[in-house]
Amino acid sequence: MEKVLLTGISGFLGHQCAVELLKKGYYVKGSVRDMNKKSEVLNGIKKEIDPSEKLEFVKLDLLSDDGWDDAMVGCKYVLHVAAPFSVKEPNDENEYIEPIRGGTMRALKSAQKAKVKRFVLTSSAVTMMGVVYDSDQDTGTVDTKDWTNPDSKNINTYIKAKTLMEKAAWEFYGNQSDDSSIEMAVMCAGGIYGPSLTGNLSGFSLKGVHQMLTGHFKMAMIPPAGIPMSDVRDLAKLHVLAMTEERANGKRLIPTTDRAYSFMKIAKILKENGYNKVSTKKAPIFMIKLMSLFDREAKGMVPIVGNTVSSDNTETKEIFGWEPIPFEKTILDCAKSIEHLL
Repeated sequence: MEKVLLTGISGFLGHQCAVELLKKGYYVKGSVRDMNKKSEVLNGIKKEIDPSEKLEFVKLDLLSDDGWDDAMVGCKYVLHVAAPFSVKEPNDENEYIEPIRGGTMRALKSAQKAKVKRFVLTSSAVTMMGVVYDSDQDTGTVDTKDWTNPDSKNINTYIKAKTLMEKAAWEFYGNQSDDSSIEMAVMCAGGIYGPSLTGNLSGFSLKGVHQMLTGHFKMAMIPPAGIPMSDVRDLAKLHVLAMTEERANGKRLIPTTDRAYSFMKIAKILKENGYNKVSTKKAPIFMIKLMSLFDREAKGMVPIVGNTVSSDNTETKEIFGWEPIPFEKTILDCAKSIEHLL
């Protein structure tokens, strides 16, 4: 039975990746920072599949070298999903850069040492979007040839950290020697929405949808921004397929919708389907910029407000024979999975 190290199994995407791996017959080593999360993760996974004897938990920290080499032993593949996410600007940029870039390099180096066959890395479409953020245009379509400039003044710290991470990973991949090389595929995800397996608010998007549903979204108004989206179920399936699909090796992949969807579109989908507390009032850009002077979350939103960025997912669709789940279904399934928290 082939073994896979799945980092970040307790996260929104990690849960779904675990289910996909188990359904495909893999043995899963799932990493957590806190072993107290084991029961919650197990209960979520059991809603979809009984892991039986094919799941174990290992304790790993993105900021520590401890345990990485041991966790890789016997693994043929790695899905490196673990990473912090927040639009809130940190007091120190290294609060994001160290775990995101540093954690990825720890995982890559240990994977290479263990002679793992392929490393699948979760990146973000924001690593491509700087060509729009740094232009005079407020709309555009990006593809895998595009790169965000990590030194740009027009991006937030999270975007910078993800870009530095992915660039470092590709540099590592390109500088490997023939006798110790591992394969790599990178998934540049969009905004990740869809149902929660655990029924809790384990992801940024789940918290955002919950705030909309309860009428507690910041300022009770919706920021004007549009980005490509990823259904968490699609994203998990494509991560697993990327482990073995020959054409995925050495590729940046775009597992997103081909068009941008706005936060306003999410609000309208919810409102039109009976969630009456959802506000569809548009937040003025000047108000978000004003709030950014004293609110770190608003400050993190400034780079993307007023922009609508789509992505070209043609190659990814062709490689995997894949069509994205309709976005309305993604949002409604997301809402249904957390209705008990309203």
